[in-house]
Amino acid sequence: MSVETRTAETESETVRRILTESGDTWAIVGLSGNRGRDAYRIAALLQRFGKRIVPVHPKAETVHGEQGYASLADIPFPVDVVDVFVNSGLAGAVADQAVAIGAKAVWFQLGVVDPEAYDRTREAGLDMVMDRCPAIEIPKLS
Repeated sequence: MSVETRTAETESETVRRILTESGDTWAIVGLSGNRGRDAYRIAALLQRFGKRIVPVHPKAETVHGEQGYASLADIPFPVDVVDVFVNSGLAGAVADQAVAIGAKAVWFQLGVVDPEAYDRTREAGLDMVMDRCPAIEIPKLS
């Protein structure tokens, strides 16, 4: 289904499925120890929601008590969801890497938009949302 034909209902169902059924190990691409970044705050929220976060950043820093990795391919265990905090120009390659490592879903954060990556990721069988934020979506679950 192309981005143009997605319905709000379908998108909401996908958001709910990713947050509640896709699994609890979330690789956060772009997460570093910089407390001023959105990725830092959202990762903490995901932990409070019961998710295991895995920082993915070239610095491979430990963040929120979790070991970081330089790339998705470096993570030595299965990842359920890849949460993308990089700019739109880099996001498509991250989505492709998520497919390659066998993730179940990809989440492009607010402002991260790549319709071609969306279509490729969905065609590969993964759930995907784009230009959304878990901090906004989690409160809607109750």
